[in-house]
Amino acid sequence: MYDPVLYHSLENHPSIRSLSQDDAVNRQFLHRFYANLYHIRRSYDQLYAGHPDADREFDLLIGDLAAAFGARSQDLRKLDLERVASPDWLLSEKWVGMMLYVDRFAGNLPAFQDKIAYLEELGITLVHLMPLLQSPEGSNDGGYAVSDYRSVDARFGDIDDLRQTAQMLRSKGMLMALDMVMNHTSDEHAWAQEARKGHPQYKDYYYFYPNRDIPDQFEQNLPEVFPHSAPGNFTFIKELQQWVMTVFHNYQWDLNYRNPRVFREMLKVMLFLANLGIDILRLDAVAFTWKEMGTVSQNLPQAHIILQLFKACAQVAAPGVAFIAEAIVAPHEVIKYFGEGEKRGHECEVAYHATFMAALWEALATGEVHLLNVSIQDVPQKPDRTTWITYLRCHDDIGLGFEDAHIRALGKDPYRHKDFLIDFYSGRFQGSTALGAPFAHNPKTGDARISGSLAALIGLEHAEQLGDQAAIERAIDKFVMLHGIMLSYGGLPMVYYGDETGTGNDYTYLENPDQSYDNRWMHRPIIDWERAAKRQEEGTVAQRTFDALQKLILLRKASPEMADQNSVSVEMSDNPHIFAYLRWHPEGARTLILANFHHQAQHIHYELLYRCGFDPVQVMDKLTGQSPQTYFDSIQMRPYQIYWLTDKETFEAFQDAGEMKILKEKFAWGR
Repeated sequence: MYDPVLYHSLENHPSIRSLSQDDAVNRQFLHRFYANLYHIRRSYDQLYAGHPDADREFDLLIGDLAAAFGARSQDLRKLDLERVASPDWLLSEKWVGMMLYVDRFAGNLPAFQDKIAYLEELGITLVHLMPLLQSPEGSNDGGYAVSDYRSVDARFGDIDDLRQTAQMLRSKGMLMALDMVMNHTSDEHAWAQEARKGHPQYKDYYYFYPNRDIPDQFEQNLPEVFPHSAPGNFTFIKELQQWVMTVFHNYQWDLNYRNPRVFREMLKVMLFLANLGIDILRLDAVAFTWKEMGTVSQNLPQAHIILQLFKACAQVAAPGVAFIAEAIVAPHEVIKYFGEGEKRGHECEVAYHATFMAALWEALATGEVHLLNVSIQDVPQKPDRTTWITYLRCHDDIGLGFEDAHIRALGKDPYRHKDFLIDFYSGRFQGSTALGAPFAHNPKTGDARISGSLAALIGLEHAEQLGDQAAIERAIDKFVMLHGIMLSYGGLPMVYYGDETGTGNDYTYLENPDQSYDNRWMHRPIIDWERAAKRQEEGTVAQRTFDALQKLILLRKASPEMADQNSVSVEMSDNPHIFAYLRWHPEGARTLILANFHHQAQHIHYELLYRCGFDPVQVMDKLTGQSPQTYFDSIQMRPYQIYWLTDKETFEAFQDAGEMKILKEKFAWGR
């Protein structure tokens, strides 16, 4: 929208006036600046109108944008233009991610660079490096307590190592994602240190209170994130004899985004990271960024305006950078992080499909897919040009919260059902071979979540301990089925490091006093490279899981219908154990995925295939290159089997994909 007063008021801004219109690069910036200016000012005023420092900080913000663009390298500016011209660039079937801790995966950034070939071998094209910016020694919430946003922690290397890693990945056609911890800093951050000294300017970067009056009012509505290890939401600071808000841990001080200077400081951080060559910023704890007494202080409208303002500013100075919203919230809330109304599609390009992840684990425990079907169909359709992260495991615990009405519709009690799931995945349920553990048990509510590696939760770790070959076979079938779903459902699939070789729980965390209280460290393993080397040894678990995942990734990349164009539909069947969904491409390619979640063989009637437009006699399975097993009028499925079924036309085009050479040579595909 054109606002002549606003536009003319900024024509003589020193940072704008200094940019010559005769320079083609400057014209790129100015074009984007004026295209986004109205939205930047409007969002800014929604947050800060009336604040005594609002106008001064806005004037400085304009200078920050120009300075960040000026510092952006030529190759990143070129990349910006390519991505602006291809706004669907992040939706490609070619992107397959892996999230990992650099120190636990490789040791440090230079050593990680030597492991990039390993990721290429698997087929990874996007790497999410878990927090590696400077954080305190000892307790630091796995790096999510940042003490300097512009320095890499010495354990990992230095800022030049990070920049070089980004360049190396980019040269190989790979993307890098990095966390930006938005909601809080470490209590050792320079701002916090100045605040601790009583400096009023820096105290206003946080939420300080002289007594418990206001904190107690907040506590009436604020939930506890870590009720067992970090109860409450405020910490007493002895030096000041005051209370500071600490929603997560007492060493993580919540930033006060009501202060426009805080927003501007964090914007500069975001642009600094973007200029290192980071392609995707994972915005940590975005749901918590705005605090309002009388509310739970999560998912508030102002939190979305903050994101909209970040996005509009990024569109000016670094438009090639995408945002991931780390918002593990209810489906009707998480969809808002893509943007709503006139801002639909203009907040974050990516969000975690936590509902899908949790529902997969529920289906695996029960052997039934009803709750999986209704849960994911209850998620509103996301905007075009945005995508989900589909994942099975991550660094965090698994929350097992579902809509109570959906569970009651199954004739089950929601609380007892959650207790069953917790017992099942912690191995307390009779017959379960899972080796997970309850996390963040709340004695007030009885609620808990689940920790544990994928191998531990599917029974693979237990089977290996016993040397039970039949159980290993069954667990690997689960591994293939779950990853086959993750890679085909629709979105940007994110493999969790260690899963590719079937790595189980890492119990060494119990020996570390800074980690022993937090059992999530059991699924943050230090990679055993001797186990990884066994991927070359035929018949080992590492070889079988690595090859299975490599094959699935190749198959995904060879299938254009796996690009995320909102092209997925869940298909209901009369078999309660088989999950079915259809993927399609605008130019005609189609694949029907069938997954049997039951421990016994199942069948699916031809009626489902007819309904999806397939001739059951003509379909082929992409995973094997062969026809599926049939019996009379049904497709037959082994326990935990998955099919990617397609018609002959799609199948013939599929065989022309570049990935087929490896599939045929290494995996004897089609034979």
